[in-house]
Amino acid sequence: MSRRLDWLGLMRAGMLGLHLTPDRFWALTPIELLMMLGIGGTTPPMGRSRLEELARAFPDRGPQVETDDARDRSA
Repeated sequence: MSRRLDWLGLMRAGMLGLHLTPDRFWALTPIELLMMLGIGGTTPPMGRSRLEELARAFPDRGPQVETDDARDRSA
């Protein structure tokens, strides 16, 4: 996780909201706790800039598939 965690808020949510004991709370990873709280756990959809970045890094180089329209024009 790149952003800082609000430990006081997470402790309050975990111990008061989820009724975790301190030892159970501290045994969890931050991701496990966030998932238990219903926060995160999903990957956000890929944005246009990331798609374009991947397309530049991994361009399509396979065989060109000729469409029916292209065949009709070349005849």
